[in-house]
Amino acid sequence: MKKMIITCAVCGAETTREHNPNLPLTPLEIAESTYEAYKKGASIVHLHVRDKNGAPTQDPEIFKEAIKLIRERCDIVIEITTGGAVGMTDDERVAVIEAIQPEMASLDCGTVNFGNDYIVNTLPTMRRFAKEMLKYNVRPTLECFDISHVIAADALIKEGLLKPPYHYGFVMNVPGALPYDAEILQFLVNRLPQGANWTVMGVGKACLPAHYGVFAIGNGFIRVGFEDNVYYSKGVLADSNAQLVERTAKLAKDAGYDIASPADVREIFELKGIS
Repeated sequence: MKKMIITCAVCGAETTREHNPNLPLTPLEIAESTYEAYKKGASIVHLHVRDKNGAPTQDPEIFKEAIKLIRERCDIVIEITTGGAVGMTDDERVAVIEAIQPEMASLDCGTVNFGNDYIVNTLPTMRRFAKEMLKYNVRPTLECFDISHVIAADALIKEGLLKPPYHYGFVMNVPGALPYDAEILQFLVNRLPQGANWTVMGVGKACLPAHYGVFAIGNGFIRVGFEDNVYYSKGVLADSNAQLVERTAKLAKDAGYDIASPADVREIFELKGIS
């Protein structure tokens, strides 16, 4: 059967407890939420961390604490953010690659509107991050918020800064950026290098429609979690990240998929494994 890789983005950088009081913030809460999601079918955790005040941080020591607690619970694949949060410097964002040397990390592929803010990712920034990931054998998820970001990723491939198998993450429905639309998703997929893997992240109300877009196209993967969407249904807050993962896994099984394990992910993405 086809394998469905489910990524869970358990807290993100911008979501707060005003959005959903069930948001995990401390390293222990993040680890426990990750483990609950893993038990329901998540095989990758997209990892952000927060400081003692609940604000987003790229402090490697806080990442290390969260990772230690996750590893005490399960072997889920850990994908660390290098997107960080609005306003962070390149130095802050990329430092975690050398410090942690994870199996996977996100690599933002261009500058983008982000609601009333914007995130800056120039080509020199992208090259710097890609070089760090290549140096430490970290598999990038090439996060694309716009069609032009797929083209920017092509430049990194041509320059030898990315090695196959490539994995793209389509972040769709961020306010001010690319909306979710089935035709747009298909267009993005059509632009990928042959054999590339891809995951869709439907933000907010695009969460479920993005699932069905993946099922319709038939060869993609899905990300869910409080970073992208805090609701289970219209006006109803989700109880947990695990609740969102559980629904995604059920829909995927109903659509004819097996749910991928962390071992499956390591094989499909050719990861270096847990050190």
